[in-house]
Amino acid sequence: MTISLPDIQGAPDSRGILIDEVGVSGLRYPVTFDDGVLQQSGVAEVEMTVGLPADRRGTHMSRMVQAVETHFSTVNPYELHTGYKSTSALLNVADLRISFTMPIATRVPSPATENSGYQVHDLTLRGHLRDGEFELLTTVTTDVTTLCPCSKAISDYGAHNQRSRVSLSTHGTNDSPYPTQVVDLVDMIRDASSCPVYPVVKRPDERAITMAAYDNPKFVEDLIRDLSRSCRELSVPHGITARNIESIHSHDAVARLSWSPTP
Repeated sequence: MTISLPDIQGAPDSRGILIDEVGVSGLRYPVTFDDGVLQQSGVAEVEMTVGLPADRRGTHMSRMVQAVETHFSTVNPYELHTGYKSTSALLNVADLRISFTMPIATRVPSPATENSGYQVHDLTLRGHLRDGEFELLTTVTTDVTTLCPCSKAISDYGAHNQRSRVSLSTHGTNDSPYPTQVVDLVDMIRDASSCPVYPVVKRPDERAITMAAYDNPKFVEDLIRDLSRSCRELSVPHGITARNIESIHSHDAVARLSWSPTP
């Protein structure tokens, strides 16, 4: 015998209050990231929310998990809008947000001995579909080295350096949601630093890294300005956050900026 169960979430609501976002967060799900250059499989943390109309009591959260399974087993930034539109229809909403956060890795050779290893970075894709218009924010976060120009200038020898954590975001819409590939964003961050960090460091590498940083000192301000200049040369809209995890101070140094080309 089939039992008919009431659809409580789909019931009407009389309070007349819309909800900006409601859905699932902290969902960990296996996906494959594939932008045509970098292809890697891993477990992403997914958040999916919808704008809930004032006359609907709830949303169907189990369908959100099913949508990840059906439409996002492969996360291709160029094709994400298709999965968003299908998910929007499944949930019967006009306002849908989904974010995917996962580690990605690029192979990096050490500077002197060329021993290679994987350097891991953090990737977040945040998409928003509203009334048929799609927006995508791509953010890459990775670590680099910075050496203090002031310390170098005032010291008889040596200078303090530290690891810096840098996040670079780019923004695209509709037919151009993904203006710069992830591997290029990683390279731009590394190139803007005093020196990159490396997964494998032998003694000749350590010597090369130490001298490279010493020859290229940068404040946190220098770091984000140089990175922003690289993005501007490509006319890529961007936002940058850099945090120096200071080695001699009891605080960190932080800098942020954003830029978009003038229409």
